[in-house]
Parts: sequence; structure tokens; C-alpha cells
Amino acid sequence: MLTRKQLDLLRFIQQRLSESGVPPSFDEMKDALDLKSKSGIHRLITALEERGFLRRLPNRARAIEVIRMPESLGQIPAPAATTPRRFTPSVVEGGRGKSAPPAPPARDLAAPPQMSGGAVTIPVMGRIAAGTPISAIETQSSAITLSPDMISGGEHYALEVRGDSMVEAGILDGDLVVIRKQDTANTGDIIVALIDDEEATLKRLRRRGSSIALEAANPAYETRVLGPDRVRIQGRLVSLVRRY
Repeated sequence: MLTRKQLDLLRFIQQRLSESGVPPSFDEMKDALDLKSKSGIHRLITALEERGFLRRLPNRARAIEVIRMPESLGQIPAPAATTPRRFTPSVVEGGRGKSAPPAPPARDLAAPPQMSGGAVTIPVMGRIAAGTPISAIETQSSAITLSPDMISGGEHYALEVRGDSMVEAGILDGDLVVIRKQDTANTGDIIVALIDDEEATLKRLRRRGSSIALEAANPAYETRVLGPDRVRIQGRLVSLVRRY
């Protein structure tokens, strides 16, 4: 899922590459999206790069490559991920070679989970970044069936993790995190945080006075400290599913 600005920027870059073979400058992108500063373009590009839609080529000015487009617009095959996996927690393992169950019809996230023979089916609401924040949670993309002991009371949903900023908490790129929907959390909880009503990220919550700190579990990433008016808690991590 992409925000409208992210999608508009991706389309603009792809169009310019198709027309001239040269990506647009930051000033051209800023003007095309009617943004006030180039920092907003940098943030959008970083988010698209984190999600695997763009790649910046090192040591070359204005070198941006479109790796793929959203499925509804056509797609360029993306290279295989090569993220190293350094820590393996005890998790639920999917069967090797088994295909994922077909997604049920999209439903409201507020609807109660479906029960099937003691199992619980919850929606997978797209992808979440464990790294640079990506787009907000919007619509159901598929579903997953879990054992009831993997969730607690309340409403739940799952997200596919993209990025490596939570590796030292045992959360790896490609994992499915199971989230209990709630708008409050305790310091130290791993949460889904919605920033500026636009971007969602998976981080550990810390409170610093009246500010909120979103802390990574990877020393390569800095802790982000934001005002409480910029962050809304969308849920708390309760379980993890890993497929091989």
C-alpha cells in the first residue's frame, strides 16, 4: 500500500525515465508534487526505497532506478532479498512448500475474527516497515489462520515486516507480526505507530517526558523522538509468525 504522494512520485519518476531515460531532479519532483521543500521528496524516496519500489545507485548524481510498480499498474521484477538473519527466536513455522490459503473477501477490521475448528482467522493488512516508515495501514490484502493461544482478547490483525531495524528483538524481514488493535501501550512495548496520520512503522515505545520515542532494535538506526500530537498508536505486538 502506498500513500497518494508516494504513488504520485513513483509514477512521475517512471514517466520521466520512460520519456528521457533520465530521472527527474529533486527540484522537479518537488514542483511536480507541489511540496514546499526537498526534504519531503527525500522522505518519500526513502519510503519507496524501503518498500522495494525504487533503488538509488551509489556515486551517481540523480541515479534512481524503478524496480517495480504496484501490481495494479504493472510490475518490474524485484531482485531477491539478501538481508542477513542473525537471530532466530522460537516462532510458528509454516510448512515448506505449502501455498498460502486464499484470501477471504475483504472485511472491516473492526469485525470479530472468524473461528474455524478452534483456529482463528485474522486479516493481513499489508506491510509494515521495521526501518524507515512506510505507508499507513489501509486495506486487507490476505488472511492468516492462527491457533487461539497466539492471540489475546480483542481485535487483531497481521502485518508483513519489511526492513531490519528490529532484528535484535527477533523480528526479521518477511516475518508476519500479529498485532492487537489498541490505541494505548506501555513503555517498552513493541507497537505499530502511525506518524503524522500518513506513515506506519514497527518500533519499541519509549516515553521521554511529554515526547514519544520510537526505538529500533538495531544500532544502525537512530531513535526517533516525536511530539505526542504526531504519533498515534495503532496496536501492540502479541505474536510472530515466520514462514520458510
